[in-house]
Amino acid sequence: MVLKDDRAGLAERMIGTWRLLSRIDRAADGSLREDPALGSDPLAMLTYTGGRFSAQFMKRDRSTAAAAGSGQNNTSAVGGYDAYFGTYRVGADGLVMHRLEAALTPANVGMEFARTLTVEGDRLTIVLATASQSGEPLTRTLTWERVG
Repeated sequence: MVLKDDRAGLAERMIGTWRLLSRIDRAADGSLREDPALGSDPLAMLTYTGGRFSAQFMKRDRSTAAAAGSGQNNTSAVGGYDAYFGTYRVGADGLVMHRLEAALTPANVGMEFARTLTVEGDRLTIVLATASQSGEPLTRTLTWERVG
């Protein structure tokens, strides 16, 4: 059970601009997987303001063609790039619910997804269940550093 003060504290701590430090996909056996659309080390920025957010991800090396898509419970990258923005709210269970108002990929507009977020100092961590494009279940952990 998450107390109301915990939700309010998280909502306040997550506000800011964040730079991606790592994006790790693990299979059930703990082995690493690489997202073919964005690679294992994309460049990314994430911004949370009061109730609104935006995110951009880019495959670090876009000199070769990148696969489209990113599996279930995710938006779809195009040409090694993904971008979207919308609204969010911190739920009673501590999950952060996101709703996309706009996205690089038209099919992603209107998507809603829940994310587990923790903020400790200037580190934001997001953990989510996802799957590879082939359907293999994965756990994705994104670690961000506050830059503003």
